[in-house]
Amino acid sequence: MRVCFLFPGQGAQYPGMGKDLWEASQEVRELCERASKASGTDLARLLREGTAEELSSTDRSQPAITMVNVAAAALLRQRGVAPDGCAGFSLGEYAALAEAGVLTIEDLFLLVKARGEIMERVSRSLDTGGGKAGMAAVIGLAPDRIEAALRGLEGGEVYLANQNSPTQAVLSGTARGLAVAEEALKSAGARRVIRLKVSGPFHCPLMEEARRQFAEVAGGVPFSDPKVPVYSNATAGPVRSGAEARELCVRQLVSPVRWMDEERRLLSDGYDRLLEVGPGTVLAGLAKALGAGTGCAPAGTLDEIAAAAAGGGG
Repeated sequence: MRVCFLFPGQGAQYPGMGKDLWEASQEVRELCERASKASGTDLARLLREGTAEELSSTDRSQPAITMVNVAAAALLRQRGVAPDGCAGFSLGEYAALAEAGVLTIEDLFLLVKARGEIMERVSRSLDTGGGKAGMAAVIGLAPDRIEAALRGLEGGEVYLANQNSPTQAVLSGTARGLAVAEEALKSAGARRVIRLKVSGPFHCPLMEEARRQFAEVAGGVPFSDPKVPVYSNATAGPVRSGAEARELCVRQLVSPVRWMDEERRLLSDGYDRLLEVGPGTVLAGLAKALGAGTGCAPAGTLDEIAAAAAGGGG
């Protein structure tokens, strides 16, 4: 059986996530201390006491989610479950790179903290009196029909950002762009258009200034060649080298997350056990929606990690 660790991204956060891991494991507490120093963020406090409002801010949510991702991975390995491959959704790709040996823990959290700060700053520059720039999930409409509906809009303020499943995709845009798109997509047959709990229009050309700034940060960080296969959101395929990993991390800010294609590539490459290593069950839901026959078991809490180690789920 080939195991792939899937790491969730922004939007998976919730108050109290990872608290049980921190309380139960000295290894996790030591990881948390290293990560806090590297990111300049009190991650132990965020895991124990962070509010929903606090965790909705990109510069806080990204290090906090990443902390839970790497903590869950550490506890899985401690219990004898190691990945044959890794992938992550958006932000989760960074934890995947660390698990694959591309990034050290210190460099992982340096990058994630800088990424979150840059994305938050650029996102706020796109806000208007009409509201904040952000993202919205489109339910019940195939990505090609969404793209067709968006082509009929004017202004270039909304884009197809995430290709999640045959019946779910995510838009990024300004407040005005998302509002106009919502009406057009409902007219095209979408069942629902739901604003997401993220604070910016990620994975689209509106993040070009963020891409430029983050490229300068990433250029100063060493990226090693992967020790196990790790997959890219931008290409839906495996990353071949550290240099390619750096380039794809930067490109990811302005490129759609090709998650549906990435899942299919994982299945075609022979991964027959998928674990969602981190908070929530978003990726498990997307795997189910793909209908490919291989489930994805959650592994972000102590109980879920124990079940995964015992061979349950997925």
